[in-house]
Amino acid sequence: MKENVLDVLMYLFENYMDDEIDTKQDPDSITTELREAGFAALEIEKAFAWLEGLTNLQQTSDLKSNSSKKSVRIFAEFEKQKLNQECMGFILFLDNIGAFDQNIREMIIDRVMALESAEIDLEQLKWVILLVLFNQPGQEAAYTWIEDVIFEDASSSIH
Repeated sequence: MKENVLDVLMYLFENYMDDEIDTKQDPDSITTELREAGFAALEIEKAFAWLEGLTNLQQTSDLKSNSSKKSVRIFAEFEKQKLNQECMGFILFLDNIGAFDQNIREMIIDRVMALESAEIDLEQLKWVILLVLFNQPGQEAAYTWIEDVIFEDASSSIH
């Protein structure tokens, strides 16, 4: 049995990436499909709550102004406990090259912190970034770039 919320989210993404992930559309059939795929009911519930949290962040992010000013991001101690140096460096790298704005950066960090895992590795972080960008209008270029990075890494490890 699969037990990780991120596994549920990745399954949803891989199977519904052609459509927007809309768990309100038909939650019962999606839940049934996830149960048949081997996911526990509690993990499915947590994944839906994670997606709802992302939706709420997007709505509040829409209210904020998109300032072109750059800011310095200092990670809090509890964030450092979950994100290793490689993950924090990757987030800051993407932020510095302009892959996404500060609102998206904060959404990514928020969604990482919402996962119950004690630590997040770089591969898991990339999936969270992909999920956030996929559900964020106007982030198609950043999404495509991250998608290429994720799937390029996956194919290079196979060979």
